[in-house]
Amino acid sequence: MERGLYIAATGMVAEMVRQDQIANDLANASTPGYKSDRSTQSSFGEILLSNTVSGQPIGALGLGAQIDRIVMDGSPAPIRDTGEPLDFAIQGDGWFGVQTPQGVRYTRNGQFALSPQGILIDGMGNPVLGRGGGPVRAARDGSVDPALLGVFNVTNPRKVGDSYVTGAAGGQATGEVRAGALEGSNAEPSRSMVDMISSFRAFEAGQRVVRTIDETLQKAANQVGSTGG
Repeated sequence: MERGLYIAATGMVAEMVRQDQIANDLANASTPGYKSDRSTQSSFGEILLSNTVSGQPIGALGLGAQIDRIVMDGSPAPIRDTGEPLDFAIQGDGWFGVQTPQGVRYTRNGQFALSPQGILIDGMGNPVLGRGGGPVRAARDGSVDPALLGVFNVTNPRKVGDSYVTGAAGGQATGEVRAGALEGSNAEPSRSMVDMISSFRAFEAGQRVVRTIDETLQKAANQVGSTGG
């Protein structure tokens, strides 16, 4: 394949991945406890060009771009009062623990409810863990003491969907639980829109490069084919 086509195509693929990430942030701009993503790009590698006659080095040529990694922005978001007794927010560091069929997961989304058995559950119906690692039970009047909820310290959290993260739990964190409040999303719609426009412009630039190279190759092929022997 013509090297310019390959380089332009890899850049377009990288921007498509970045646009999916930005679109997900925009879709979750109002999801309680949502943590946005940040993607970084890197080069596939470089080859050294040299003069075929003298062997002297000319310089390096990149082989295209790729998404190096997507990392979660764990910075806290503002907390707003809701007045709902089963809404909880963590002020400071830490994560709520949730017992899922796949194992313990962690979240900052404290929009909880009660099961018919009086167990505190999250929006997916999974039990919320208390300080001792067991489920949290409501009092007779249906209230839940925020001091009963576990706030876990999680090292290297990684997203696994549904506002959950996984990671190595390291005991109780220093954050405090507030009842009747929810942490917002730390995705900023204005910044995401600017990033989306920037990514789209980069994608369009790759399209123009591909189109230009294709037209050049087509013209070259036609001229060579029409040259008399």
